[in-house]
Amino acid sequence: MLEEFPQELIKKIRQENPHFDKIIEKHDELKRIVHEVEEGREHMEQEELEKLKLEKLRLKDEAYAIVMQYKKEHNL
Repeated sequence: MLEEFPQELIKKIRQENPHFDKIIEKHDELKRIVHEVEEGREHMEQEELEKLKLEKLRLKDEAYAIVMQYKKEHNL
């Protein structure tokens, strides 16, 4: 997630910000579940799948905002 940023930066923020770390973990979990459903290895109603996708997107947006704030605060 957040491939447009250096992974060292993401790792640093994860170490410094437990909330950010939880966001990344939850996003990765949802990404895995969505992938399993889309590949046919798991079953889920379409409506539930769409809810997971929206939550995954919300988490990505929140994580992105945290990274941008961090970069601003640290003049990066």
